[in-house]
Parts: sequence; C-alpha cells; structure tokens
Amino acid sequence: MKKVLIIDDNPGVGEALSLLLSLHQLEPLYAASPAAGLGWLAAGDVDLVIQDMNFTTDTTSGSEGVALFRAIRAKYPDLPVILLTAWTRLEAAVELVKAGAADYLAKPWDDAKLIITIGNLLELAEATGEVRRHHHERRERRAALQRRFDLDGLVFASEAMLSTLELAAQVARTALPVLVSGPNGCGKERVAALVHANSAQCKGPFVALNCGALPADLIESELFGAESGAFTGAHKAREGRFEAAHGGTLFLDEIGTLPLAGQVKLLRVLETGRFERLGSSRTRESTVRVISATNADLKAMVAAGSFREDLYYRLNVFELRLGALTERRDDILPLAEYFLSQGSPAGLSDAARSALLAHAWPGNVRELKNVMARAGLLAGAGPVNPGHLGLAAAAAPSLAARNLDEPSRDAVLAALAVAGGVVSRAAQELGLSRQALYRRMQRYGLDAG
Repeated sequence: MKKVLIIDDNPGVGEALSLLLSLHQLEPLYAASPAAGLGWLAAGDVDLVIQDMNFTTDTTSGSEGVALFRAIRAKYPDLPVILLTAWTRLEAAVELVKAGAADYLAKPWDDAKLIITIGNLLELAEATGEVRRHHHERRERRAALQRRFDLDGLVFASEAMLSTLELAAQVARTALPVLVSGPNGCGKERVAALVHANSAQCKGPFVALNCGALPADLIESELFGAESGAFTGAHKAREGRFEAAHGGTLFLDEIGTLPLAGQVKLLRVLETGRFERLGSSRTRESTVRVISATNADLKAMVAAGSFREDLYYRLNVFELRLGALTERRDDILPLAEYFLSQGSPAGLSDAARSALLAHAWPGNVRELKNVMARAGLLAGAGPVNPGHLGLAAAAAPSLAARNLDEPSRDAVLAALAVAGGVVSRAAQELGLSRQALYRRMQRYGLDAG
C-alpha cells in the first residue's frame, strides 16, 4: 500500500485527508508540524507528501511552507509534493511548482480531483523510478564493461550498442571467427578492431581487406599472395593478407562480395590454416583469427546460391549486429558532440540538436561525422545552428507536424532537446500534460531525470 504523508497543523485537515486516503487504499501518515513531517520522512518510505503552506497562527505568507518544501526537495529530490493551502499567494505556489512541486491545490479541496492527482503522481513516480533504475543499471553495466574491456574511447550511450559491446567482450578472448553485420557506415571495422585489441592476438597485427574494393581476379592474390610472374604485372613475389596477419587478426570487410571461387579457398584456410600463393605449389601455414563484416543478408545469399552455406556457418560462429543510427538514437548527440570537439570550439544550439535527432541518417555514423566536420568549419567559434548542418529541410519537420497524433520517440527527444531537458516546456511544445509526457518517456525508455 502506498504511503502518503500529510503535514498540516490543523488536526481536522489531517483527519479528513486520512479518511479520504484510507477509502482509496492509501496509507495515511499524519504530522502536525514541519519537524514532525521531516521525522516521518527520515524514519521510513513515503511515496507522496501533501503539505500545508502555513503553520503558525495568523501567518499567511507561506514562508514556512516554502522552507519545508525546500527542505524536502533537498533531501528527497524525487518525492512528489502537493501544496495545500487557503491563504498563500498564488504566485508563491507557482514558484514552488516551477521549483519542482508536483501540484498546488487550494482549501477547501475537491476530493475527487485530489484523489485523481494523487493517483497520477504515484503512477508517474513509479514510472520515472523505473526509468531511473534502468539508466542506473545501464551505467553500472557500462562501468563493468569498461573495467574489463578496452573501449579505446568509443562514444556511445544506447542500450543497443552497450549490449553489442558486452557480447564483443565475451567473444574477444576466444580465437573463434566473428561476423559483424550492419549497414554501411555504422562502425563495423571499429568494433572489429576493438575485438582484436581485447583478444589474445592483440599483440599481433590487425590487417583489414575490403573484399568489395577489389576486382574478382585480384581477390585470391590479395588473400594468399602471389609468386613472381603468377599473373601479368606480378614482377616480384608478394605475401597475401593471411601471411601478413599471422599471429593476429584478419578483418574481411564486405565478405558477401567474395566470388564463389574465393569462397572455396577461404573455407579451406579457415578449416586447415593452410594455403598456397598464386603461382606456387608450396603449402604455407598461418595462424589467424578471422573477423568478417557484411551489410548484406548472407542467409538470403545462401538460399540464392551466391554464398556458400558451409562458409557462412564457419564465419558466423559469433555474430555482432550493429544497428543503423536511427535504431540507436541515444548515440546521435554524444557522437555529434564528440566529432564536433575534434576540430572546432563550437557548441550545438538547441535547434541544431533537434535537427540532428530528427534526421534519418541514411549514411549512419560516417554521415554524422562528415556533417559535424562541415558544421564545425562553418560555425567557427559560434554555436552550430541547423543551417551549418546542411541537412535536408524535409528531414526536420516542425514538432507540430510530427505530433498531430501520438508523438513518436523521435518527436519526444526533439522536444526535450529544444526545451533544454525541461520536461514542462517539452510537454507544452508537444501539446501534452507533464504527466502524459513522463508516461511516454517511460514507455520509450528515456531518462526522466
């Protein structure tokens, strides 16, 4: 049963409110003075406070209530407080609401309205408490990850990226192949490099090859090397990437573009560790951990016959999936601020933050990096505004246009950015009550505090 503390010097008020609360399955606690009320708070859990604004006979200034409220807020910043008085100037109560009071009701109160207000605030407190617990848990998980995994300054804030890196930390110490999947520009090579840096092969080389950047007739020589005269232009023997990566990690990007002939030879190397240079019959050996990456649907390619099924399962012992930037929007602003700080003293304006959150980012992190480099150059030492970003105007429609019906997660994020994190201002922008916005923040997993 939720506990509601009543702090009022009038025993009649305490009795009436206690009866009302009891009839609605709420446990009332009564204190006749600010000191007694603070004592109740110190002694145990209280879910909500209803406090008077005046405690001394013939006093109507509300100063005692202000002092009590500020004492409660200082020690219990998340505790909902309802102000209740017949005498205090409305301006004083409004100021306290701005300072964090949950609501203000005049005596004599309306029982139905008071119970509805209490119910909404208790529901809201429970929801925001759950959000805070979720974010606290995420911070703890991130701290634990950083203690055992060298993140090399990787910037992220999203749950999706945290989960991916936690899995990466688990698989890094093995020598088994890893497949990193995700759209272009989302950071697959960066994650592959982190897996290598935290692996038993970390002292060995990290060798990267973009399979999609080479003609099909050169893939084999790039992977396995070639002897002098093996093909036109091969004037001297050269080692391939498997030899160069011996004792370390070979990162094969865009593995889905590897021709079938190359797939057969790659499968043999993965199974035996042996290969021959192009134009040579001498068998060589190399101990290499292979991490591959793709933006293609390899399962569909297997079904279509364009990618070998046995190679797919050999490469995909562990899969690390990176979502598009639109799937991990909590990463957008931290990444934007980081990229901006690398070459510019400029900061982001609220309008720029809103535009960044509203953009679709088809080019993912790579696009964001380029946008911020451009914006920093154009803004100089001043704040970055939407015009400096050079994003398509259609990518950042007005909040009103985005929120004619139920506001999306992106719309809520954009409104909070414009409002500088002030929930009441964001709620007004979205046409919602503060409680309604808190409920949507909880639903979308956004931090309410």
